[in-house]
Amino acid sequence: MKQNTVLTTTMRTHTCGELRVGHTGQTVILCGWIQSIRNLGGMTFIDLRDRYGITQLAFNGETQPDLCKQVSDYGREWVLRATGTVTERYNKNPKNPTGDIEIIAEKIEVLSVSDVPPFTIENDSDGGDDLRARYRYLDLRREIVKNNLLFRHHIAIEVRKYMNDLGFVEIETPFLVKSTPEGARDFVVPSRVSRGDFYALPQSPQTFKQLLMLAGYDRYFQIVKCFRDEDLRADRQPEFTQIDCEMAFVTQEDILQTFEGLVKHIFKVIKGIDIAPIERVTYADAMKYYGNDKPDTRFDMRFTELTDLLQHRDFTVFKQAEWIGGIVATGCGNYSRKQLDELTDFVRKPQVGAAGLVYLLCLPDGKIKSSVDKFYAQEDLQHVATRCGAKPGDLILILSGKTEKTRTQLSQLRLEMGQRLGLRAAGTYKLLWVVDFPLLEWDEETGRYYAKHHPFTAPKPEQEQELETAPETVNANAYDLVINGTEIGGGSIRISNRELQERMFRVLGFSNEEARKQFGFLLNAFRYGAPPHGGIAFGLDRLCAVLSDAESIRDFIAFPKNNAARDMMLDSPSSISNEQLKELGIMLTS
Repeated sequence: MKQNTVLTTTMRTHTCGELRVGHTGQTVILCGWIQSIRNLGGMTFIDLRDRYGITQLAFNGETQPDLCKQVSDYGREWVLRATGTVTERYNKNPKNPTGDIEIIAEKIEVLSVSDVPPFTIENDSDGGDDLRARYRYLDLRREIVKNNLLFRHHIAIEVRKYMNDLGFVEIETPFLVKSTPEGARDFVVPSRVSRGDFYALPQSPQTFKQLLMLAGYDRYFQIVKCFRDEDLRADRQPEFTQIDCEMAFVTQEDILQTFEGLVKHIFKVIKGIDIAPIERVTYADAMKYYGNDKPDTRFDMRFTELTDLLQHRDFTVFKQAEWIGGIVATGCGNYSRKQLDELTDFVRKPQVGAAGLVYLLCLPDGKIKSSVDKFYAQEDLQHVATRCGAKPGDLILILSGKTEKTRTQLSQLRLEMGQRLGLRAAGTYKLLWVVDFPLLEWDEETGRYYAKHHPFTAPKPEQEQELETAPETVNANAYDLVINGTEIGGGSIRISNRELQERMFRVLGFSNEEARKQFGFLLNAFRYGAPPHGGIAFGLDRLCAVLSDAESIRDFIAFPKNNAARDMMLDSPSSISNEQLKELGIMLTS
C-alpha cells in the first residue's frame, strides 16, 4: 500500500522509510527509536526506526571517535534525532527498502532514554500474549502489528471514499442511549444527575439510523463503535467497530447491489482481487446443505440426507434417529483405521458432541467397506453411495440424531475435513449472500418468540398476514454477507409502518405499555411520514481479519481486551471508590 512519507517538520526532514539512492549527498535529519546497535570495532551502526521504516546510521571510529564513544552507551528503544549525509552503501540490504543507503551521522541528539524493554520489539518477539498486552504501547511498535493497523486504516479510508461517491453522509449518533430488552446484554452507565437511572452503551445505532431515514437523510453511514456484554471469542470483543449503513426508498435488491459494490471495491483496491458476482443462498438451503447459516463455500462437500435409506434395518442408532446425513470426502477412501479413529474422536469432543461416526470406504474395485457392515447389505451401501455421488476412492462420513443438533455436528466435521484436505487455504475467498432468514425463533425456556435479527426487521411482504397466525413460518426481509465461513455483515429491510411495528412487538410478547415505554419515540416518529428503508452493518474488525487470513480480530484493534474482557494494560475493569458510588446513588452489598 502506498504511503505518503514526505514529512518535513522543524525536527526532521525525512522519515526512516523514505530515503533512496537518489537522495545521495543530501544532508538530512531523522528522528526515531533505536532498533539495534552493532559495534564492529572500526565502525558502529545504529538501525533507527519509525513507523515508516528503518534507516542505518553509520559512525566511523577513526574519523568520529567522540561520536562513536557517545553512541556506545545508548540502548534499544532510545529516541534519537540524527543529522547526517546520505551515502550509498557498500554492503546493501535488499530486504530493506532503504537498504541501498546509509546516513553518515554528523550529530546525534538524545530525545528520550528507555529502560530495557520487557520483550524484543521484533516480529518474532520473545514476549507472550499477556506480557505484550500489558505493554501494548510497545507491542504496537512491532512491524507486524503496525501493518495490521495501517491495513485497517486503508480499508476505512476506502469505505469512506466509496460511500461519499455514492452520496452517503457520515453522521455520528449518541453513545449514551436507552437500554433495550432485546439482543445481547447491554453495558449500562449510571446517571449521576438522574439518580437510579441508567444509560446503555449502544449495541448498534439501529433506531437512530432509522430515525435519520425518517428525517430525510436518505443515505447514511458511520464507522462506529458498538458495545455488547457477551462472552468472548476470537472474533468478538466487548467493543467493536461497525461500518453502519442505511438507505431510504430502496428494496432488498437495491441494498444487495449497493453493498456488493462496496465489498468488490475493497477487494480490488486493498487486495487487487476482482470478485465475481456474489452467489446467493437461502437460509433454508444453507442449513439443509451445510448445517450452518454462514457456510464456508470455498469447497463443496454438501450434506446428503440419508434418513429414508438407512432407517429400515436393525441398526438402533439409525433407527431411532430423527435425521441421518452424510458428506463425501473425495479421494479419502484409503483412510487408515488410525485416521478414521481420529475423526471419530473429533466428533466425540465436547465442542462437537456427537455420540459416534459411521463411515463408508468406497474401494477401488467398486465394493464398499463400512463400520456397519453387519447391519447393511452391499446393495444398501451402494444406494447410499449413489445418492451421495460418491465414486471409488471416496470416503462417506455419516452422523445421526436430532435434526438441528446433528446438522450442526456434521457442519463442524465438514469444516474439519476441509481443513485437513487443504480446501480452506489462506488467500482464497468465497463470498455468499444468505437471504430469507426466519423472522422469529422460539425459546423453550422463556416460552416466547425472539427476533432472529432484531424487532425492527420487516417480514416478507407476502407473509405479513401470517405474523400472528403462523409466526414460525414467516421469513424476514433480511440478509447476511459471509466470507469464507465468517459472517462479515448483516442487515434487513426495516418495518416502516407503525401498525406493523406494533403487531411485531405484540408477537414478541410486549404489552402495548411496554412497547410504548421502550420504543415510543420510534412509534411516534412513524406517524410523521416514514419512507421505506433498510440497511446493513459490516464488522470492520472481522473484515480486516478475513482479508488478512488472521484468526483473531484483536490483531486489528489498537488496544483490545483479552479473552476475559480485561484490558491488561489499564488493568480494567476495576473497582471505583465508595465516594463515586455514593455520588451515583449505588450501594454495594457484600
